[in-house]
Formats: sequence, C-alpha cells, structure tokens
Amino acid sequence: MILAADIGGTHARFSLYREANGHFTAVHEHVFASREYRELDEIVVQFVSETGVHPSIASFGIAGPVLNGRVEASNLPWVVESSRLAQQLQLDSVSLINDLEAQAWGIQCLEPTDTVALNQIAPDQNHPEPAGNQAVIAAGTGLGEAGLIWDGEHQHIFACEGGHCDFGPRNELEIELLRHLTARFGRVSYERVISGPGLLNVYQFLKDTHRAEEPQWLRDEIAAGDPGAAISRAAISAKAPLAEQALDVWVSVYGAEAGNLALKVLASGGVFLAGGIAPKILCKLAGPLFMQAFLSKGRLRPLLETIPVRVITNEKTGLLGAACYGAHHAHFTANRVA
Repeated sequence: MILAADIGGTHARFSLYREANGHFTAVHEHVFASREYRELDEIVVQFVSETGVHPSIASFGIAGPVLNGRVEASNLPWVVESSRLAQQLQLDSVSLINDLEAQAWGIQCLEPTDTVALNQIAPDQNHPEPAGNQAVIAAGTGLGEAGLIWDGEHQHIFACEGGHCDFGPRNELEIELLRHLTARFGRVSYERVISGPGLLNVYQFLKDTHRAEEPQWLRDEIAAGDPGAAISRAAISAKAPLAEQALDVWVSVYGAEAGNLALKVLASGGVFLAGGIAPKILCKLAGPLFMQAFLSKGRLRPLLETIPVRVITNEKTGLLGAACYGAHHAHFTANRVA
C-alpha cells in the first residue's frame, strides 16, 4: 500500500494506492485545506488515523525546493523533513520530491483523454509520436516548472525553481506592469504574474492605471473569496472588461514563459500545462493569445511550431506521480540491496 500526497499552497491531496503491474488503484482519498494546518505532520496523522491503514511506502510531492530530504514550502509556513515523516509513519524512509517533479512522473500514468491539445502538430511518418525532452509548467498558488530528459529509451525527470526567475516584459504594457510590481515587491518573478495571486496583481495594476472600471459586484466577490477565481469567472463570462483584460494579459505571459521553458529544455517531446488553473480557463488557453506568445521567439519560431502543447485535465496527476515515484524508488532500493 502506497501513501501518496500532492501538497500545494491551497490543497493537500492524499491518497492510498494499491499497485499491481505498474497500475495504481486508489483505495482512500481525501483533500485537505493546507492553510488550516500548522504543519504537514498533522495532516499525515489525521489521514492515517481516518483510514486505519499503515502504508508500506510513502511518497510526497510538495511545492518548494527539496534539498537533502528537507523543504521549506514556497507558499506555506511549513518546514518538511523526510526523516521526521519516516519516523512518524514507522517506515525506513519517506520519499520527498518537488510537486512539479511529481507531476512529471504522473504524465506517464495519464490516459489520452486526460489531456487537451492546444496546437496540432503534423505527424512524422517515421515518428508518429514526438520524441525528445519534455517540460511541465503549472500555475496555481505559485508557478512550478520541471523537465524530462529523453535518453532514447526513458525520460529522466528533474525539478527546478524556474517559476522564480525574473519576469521579462515583452511590450510597453508589460514594462509598465513590471514597474508597478517592482514598486510593490522590489523584485518581480514570473510567479508574481503567472499564478492565482499573480492574476490579482495584474488585475490591480490595470485597475490602478485606469484601464477599465471595476464593477462593485466584482469588487465584493474579490473581497469575499478567492480573488483569482472571481476574476477568471468574470473574464470567461465576459461580464467585466477589466477582468477580461487581466486574464488576457495573464494568458499571454503564461504562453511566453511556457515557450521560454520549451527552449531551455529543448522540449521537442512536448510541453504540458499542469496545475489547478489551466483546466478552469481552457477556453481562454485554447484561444489565440497563449499560442501566439508561445511561438513568438524570433528565429526559433519554426522549432516551437513542432512542439506539442497540452493541458492536463486530470487533477490527480500529482498524486499518481508521487505514487509512481515512491514505487520506483522502493523497487530500485530493494534491487540495489539484493
């Protein structure tokens, strides 16, 4: 039995999986509100107590840089240590990996119906499926990125913190946005723009610079709940021009950074959009703005035109990836000991 978790700044998804021949079947699942807990250990204790099952393998994907089995969560006041979790679960070890690394592991568990293509790539008769490196980018509470390096037979997955790289504006409006955010934050990363809180940052910039009026009903919705969700709903329903402008800027910057990542990883095997936001705004991502920005790389545009771009719609990809990594790590360790 494998205990897997996909832990972000908003939700901590837990599941117990049974593995058979590389296939994972969920036995127990639960989603926790991350910020309602002082530390991850509390959620682990609660979940194991509720299920009454003692796992033989545990593997957690968490938002933040994992170094030597320890991570200071990027968007939570948590410090998580694999050794402490192992002691708590009475296991020899617990796998702790970056949440986008878990998403990358989960890609191999997906069905064709779990993704939606944003572009159409003409198939090569000799290679019907694009081969090569791949990349994953996910906007949510933060902005995560990961890569998969193709060695000719297998993908080798690595995590990174590319979402925290410096934001690079591409036009006069984005230069003004950068100045606005610099005055507020000092340093501006891509995550300051491409994330749930980032959408609110873009919206406030457009409002403060009088691009459009903010309707009172939307102001009330933003104050009452999840600002990013309120703005995106208003934009998709075309009820508020200010929200529509904000989401258009957000989608365009997202496409530009996805293209940057594709170049850095040389992701000829495809770029995958993960995270909780992309499926909710699929109609906007499928419009022209995202792919225009993705492809707008000057002399490298012909290369970008050969790269498939897909949105992952299966919200359990990170959980499946954590379970897959845990099983792989356990088998590797067992074989090495043997």
